Amino acid sequence: MGIYVNPGNSGFAEINDQDYVDKTMLIEQINRTVGKKDKLTCVSRPRRFGKSYAAKMLAAYYDCSCNSHELFADKKIAGTSDYRNHLNKYSVIYLDITAFTADAQMQNRSMRDVPGMIQEAILKDLAECGFQVQNGDSLNNNLLRIVGQPDGKRFVFIIDEWDAVIREAKDDPEAQKKFLTFLRGWFKNGQFTPKVVAAAYMTGILPIKKDGSQSAISEFEEYSMVKPLFFGKYVGFTEDEVHCLCEENGVDFKTMKHWYDGYAFKNVGSVYNPNSVMKSIRYDDFDSYWTETSAAEGLMDYISRGYKDLTRTIAELIGGVAVKVSITGFANDLTTFRGRDDVLTLMIHLGYLAYDSENQTVRIPNEEIKLEFQKAVREVKHEATMKRLEESDQLFLDTIHEKADAVAAQIEKIHLEETAPLHYNKEDSLRSVIKLAYYTYRDHYVQFEELPGGEGFADVVYFPHHDSDWPTLVIELKWNKSAQGAIDQILNKKYANVAERFGTDILLVGINYEKNAPSGKRRHTCSIVKYEAK
Repeated sequence: MGIYVNPGNSGFAEINDQDYVDKTMLIEQINRTVGKKDKLTCVSRPRRFGKSYAAKMLAAYYDCSCNSHELFADKKIAGTSDYRNHLNKYSVIYLDITAFTADAQMQNRSMRDVPGMIQEAILKDLAECGFQVQNGDSLNNNLLRIVGQPDGKRFVFIIDEWDAVIREAKDDPEAQKKFLTFLRGWFKNGQFTPKVVAAAYMTGILPIKKDGSQSAISEFEEYSMVKPLFFGKYVGFTEDEVHCLCEENGVDFKTMKHWYDGYAFKNVGSVYNPNSVMKSIRYDDFDSYWTETSAAEGLMDYISRGYKDLTRTIAELIGGVAVKVSITGFANDLTTFRGRDDVLTLMIHLGYLAYDSENQTVRIPNEEIKLEFQKAVREVKHEATMKRLEESDQLFLDTIHEKADAVAAQIEKIHLEETAPLHYNKEDSLRSVIKLAYYTYRDHYVQFEELPGGEGFADVVYFPHHDSDWPTLVIELKWNKSAQGAIDQILNKKYANVAERFGTDILLVGINYEKNAPSGKRRHTCSIVKYEAK
């Protein structure tokens, strides 16, 4: 066994404990490709979505230097027809590219040196594992000779964090080009690839970097957060898996769903961030576990760019509005942006936004990521963004101090500003306007829409955080009626009953939009009253 060549199964054995969620059917997807024309697979997904777990699992399964039957005997993959045909039958080259980029940084070397460092490490490992290596010859030629021996086995290449060089050398196109050329030598080489490569599995955050308009390694079948296809169920935990985990650990599933649900794929349904789910169970605490500094700094960089309509779009997203996006043309790197859509597409791949392929829209997926946006947007120095923050903060103060005319004026201002994206006279736009106007709510509140209460559903309810002394806000919206009529409906339908048990003060907020108001008259009116429990 070596470090990079035939590393054994200890990596998978370490994570194969009582908490392991069985994702071994991913192996079946790769088995179907072994030795076939579609044997090169690249699966991209965000940070902390289990990329390394999958890589370790595949290495343990294919590595011929160990016996992994006991590790997989009780797993789903053991019930498939091809299970024994491929179990521990190949030599494996397993690389975590972040280890090499880290070494380069520690040694004060350039990212351009990484391909040479990888080749040196593999050649050394081959020799130490007992393979016949001819010194002075290239890695590829040595691998061709090894596979050509009478007992030679083809290699399964498993590359974790393949895009580490692309990310670390984001401002060094030459380093990126050199690394992609290195990968082409393995996976786009008519003399090498068919003879040496039984299969390849690459995973990273970004899809494969484009060379012009095409993938730089076009032979790979790619499965991303935009289009995962049949790899969707392996991107993260499915809803059934999370439901089982909650039952086994005595965790409230509805709260788990509120915090970590939001990504969804065709034929799969909801998908959850595995790291966040497991940490919330382990720590018995629901919170944002996307605390990695580089991730937070990256988010601030992306949302602060000066592209047309980006500031408005971020406000819409934070307010809970799904926005249209075009994902075509994205260069699959961290620096090549043509405008707003490229920034949004990158944020899909990074996990900050969830993509709806049917409607071609994006939204912030869940409470965890909403918190990250809320933190980041407070640090953005754009004048327009800061103005929105100040206006939203003031709107909350005007609401809790019952300044109904000021509230109506601000709602009208936001509605006028958002005419184009929200279709001014469309009836469902008023709720979107409310969410945009109150978009800093996470400083003090948790937001619910269509909340069941009494004899119906309250349009929007803001419940204060447990450590806040702000009142609960129950908001009812009307169209071409009256603000007082909205208040009467809250009272008659007993919408506020659901908030009584929290023991906070409750304000009832009625907002009406008069579509055909006379010229010079305000179209939005507001009424605010304190709720008195009976």
